[in-house]
Amino acid sequence: MQRLLRAPGQSFFLFGARGTGKSTWARSAYAGSPYFDLLDQEAFVEYQRDPGRFGRQLAAIAPETTIVVDEIQRIPELLNEVHRAIEGRRQKFVLLGSSSRKLKRAGVNLLGGRASVRALFPLLPAELADRFDLEEALRWGTLPIVWASEDKDETLAAYTTAYISEEIRAEALVRDLGSFLRFLPIAALFHGQSINVSAVARDAGVARMTVDGYLAVLEDTLLAWRLPAFEARPRVRERAHPKLYWIDAGVVRSLKGSRGPVVPEERGSLLEGWVANVLRATISYQALSIDLMYLPSHGSLGEVDFILRQGERLVAIEVKASPHVDSRALKNLRSLCDLDGLARRILLAPVSRPERTEDGIDVLPIEDFCRSLDFTKFFE
Repeated sequence: MQRLLRAPGQSFFLFGARGTGKSTWARSAYAGSPYFDLLDQEAFVEYQRDPGRFGRQLAAIAPETTIVVDEIQRIPELLNEVHRAIEGRRQKFVLLGSSSRKLKRAGVNLLGGRASVRALFPLLPAELADRFDLEEALRWGTLPIVWASEDKDETLAAYTTAYISEEIRAEALVRDLGSFLRFLPIAALFHGQSINVSAVARDAGVARMTVDGYLAVLEDTLLAWRLPAFEARPRVRERAHPKLYWIDAGVVRSLKGSRGPVVPEERGSLLEGWVANVLRATISYQALSIDLMYLPSHGSLGEVDFILRQGERLVAIEVKASPHVDSRALKNLRSLCDLDGLARRILLAPVSRPERTEDGIDVLPIEDFCRSLDFTKFFE
């Protein structure tokens, strides 16, 4: 399948959670290029003992060659040799990583601007094309490693276990693994919700600062992210909590212990989370200067799932799991009619055809919208 990620012309870091297909993409996009895999234990021990050997091997490769280094976060010190190779031999590097945390901890500055940063996400509808199925995406997610599996439930369970053992225990990212394990299913319950750190800490039985650290671990290992609130009234004294989204519906369900078809009680948050990740990935792949936020309720303004901002222009998007679009479903979007800079209001729902209300709200089929997401006319 054709991934939508496009490589920049210069050296770059490519970050993404395990199982998103970074190595597969790189081996295809850079077939024939020298490939250093730091998951290879023999290579890992060799370079950890003598990072200079990596530099000597780079020196034996022709100038201006493109070189791939997989799992670069395992030995951040190798970036010193990468830096020298970029400066001295004009070699180009594709640096793959499933976590930026160890690089940050080591004080690495990501090559001081000599390398750009890209991300790879779970599969999008446009990448799966005719193979995409919304019910499967909500039930099992779209991580390539899971999507290609014959037993998706077992693969998901193995994936979350491998994440804990490989990323958390092996990298020593948390001091108390038991507390972190109690935190994970609670955090999964907050998928698509504004996250109150104090409430999570109380439910998990750990300190508030500990939960802050755990959330940072999830973000640094690229399994979850926080969506900031749009401040429609900049002088509001109390800022709204961000929303928490996991990168994949299957991971959320696995952490909660959910199996079988998606039930109505979880459908709304899974659908909203899926749209959030499609929007985020598309903005990233197209390198667009669009800010993605949500609008918390305040005064006469109702809560709206997503606000996209480009310059001074805004687009509001609401997601509904029901195909029945009535005044209640449109209420929050209608409350925005006087919002400065509002260019468009969109309601995404499982309807069969596009509609437009008398007051200018576009009601769009959610699958069609996400299959062919095009931002070019959004802000007109």
